[in-house]
Amino acid sequence: MLGVARLAGIMGAKKNAELIPLCHIVPLTNCEVTFTTDENTNSITAVCTTSCVGKTGVEMEALTGVSTALLTIYDMCKAMDRGMVIRDIHILEKGRRKERSLYLSERGKK
Repeated sequence: MLGVARLAGIMGAKKNAELIPLCHIVPLTNCEVTFTTDENTNSITAVCTTSCVGKTGVEMEALTGVSTALLTIYDMCKAMDRGMVIRDIHILEKGRRKERSLYLSERGKK
């Protein structure tokens, strides 16, 4: 399931300009989606790292990527638990170099 969600997150980041009005196309040089599971809290943390070489940021691409990954997890698991919560999507870090990186996290029930 996490493999499918990872692929969906990468696809979501790449299709950001098609989903969000007035967002311009950004040629991403890297997009990674990783997950950490916590059995104690029954949660999954998703992190989307995006980068590009250019004069623009990649915030919207990372936000769309992590959101799409988490929505995919919800869709695949809703038959087992409709009480899942997607929350706290936020920027963890934004790079200040020529190549910009952004890390986003979401913690919700597994």
